[in-house]
Amino acid sequence: MLSPDDTLAFDGNRVVHLDCGRPRGLSREERALLFRYCFAHEVVSCPRCAQDFRQSELAADLVGTRTHLCPRCRMDLTERLREHLYGCALLPGEVRRSARVARAAARRLVKQSHELSDRADVLMREAEAAIAALRETMKRASGG
Repeated sequence: MLSPDDTLAFDGNRVVHLDCGRPRGLSREERALLFRYCFAHEVVSCPRCAQDFRQSELAADLVGTRTHLCPRCRMDLTERLREHLYGCALLPGEVRRSARVARAAARRLVKQSHELSDRADVLMREAEAAIAALRETMKRASGG
């Protein structure tokens, strides 16, 4: 099940998780932007340790498939890293705006697909109820 904050990929006409093991991990584009524009400066602060880190200093748990962890307390800093990316003044303005637009479009896509799915479920229940009512009416009309 996709949620608006998940990282998406496209498989033909289907929208899927980029990585089902890490549904909210950074996208390829986000990682590329961080590497290109933010590699040389601190990108995230751990709220538990009150320590700032560069991307290269972050830890990973390869067995648990978690990345972007605080090297001291192992807190997942992925969302804070993403916040830095979308607000970093070192990214050219056009690139930053384009990244925000892409993320917002993906969120809208997931939200609208949920709304369509919910509406389809309601219509299906209405159709099932109408068919059940028809069968009951037919049963009464035939005297059975």
